[in-house]
Amino acid sequence: MDWITDPQAWIGFLTLTALEIVLGIDNVVFISILAGKLALEQQPRARRVGLGLAMFIRIGLLFALAWVIRLTAPLFEIVGQEISGRDLILIIGGLFLLAKSTHEIHQKLEGEEGHISTRVAASFWSVIVQILLLDIVFSLDSVITAVGMVDQIAIMVAAVVIAVGFMLVFADAISGFVERHPTVKMLALSFLLLIGFALLAEGFDQHIPKGYIYFAMAFSLGVEMLNLRLRRPVEPVRLHERIKRDEDLAGP
Repeated sequence: MDWITDPQAWIGFLTLTALEIVLGIDNVVFISILAGKLALEQQPRARRVGLGLAMFIRIGLLFALAWVIRLTAPLFEIVGQEISGRDLILIIGGLFLLAKSTHEIHQKLEGEEGHISTRVAASFWSVIVQILLLDIVFSLDSVITAVGMVDQIAIMVAAVVIAVGFMLVFADAISGFVERHPTVKMLALSFLLLIGFALLAEGFDQHIPKGYIYFAMAFSLGVEMLNLRLRRPVEPVRLHERIKRDEDLAGP
């Protein structure tokens, strides 16, 4: 628990928590859409169960990755560079984040929007199974981001738990803020590019001090907060959603 007295660990914790919240908005939106297929009185319970499942899945994946990262025995060589199990996970994770964030940025700006019908009746547990599968997919980038940003498993777990708690309580407010200020979402995705590159470098034994990463993220976020405060409000760009409800497509 030495990290409790380490200022850099606290900076990493706060940064990771904020990033987990912003990146978790899509998960909240998808869970809400799937829960919308249920009767009105069942929807709040489905949302709570869905976010609870998301938290436990992420914590489980965090412990699994933390165990794999301890595997430091060389497995093979690439151009004279020994690659261990830890290095392999970092390299794959870095490439995944680079590809995922690039795809997400394209999808938000130029991608096509799909839709899901909420008019078809569904049972509570069939929706929960769909949410569970969705959580597994959405958890990958969240967990790899946590591994790339901080070294202590306790910080990762605490950040995930607090982020899910925030989403349970403030999901609508956070979603509305990101909807009104899409640059915040774009910044979060660009941070994934940065973390993905850092993981890739780490996998090839090129260590980038995390303080540099925290500074870059904090500085760009600070500039954006000043932009939001000082610039004249204008109609924001509408980011594309991968899935929308039928009633959203129909319009007023």
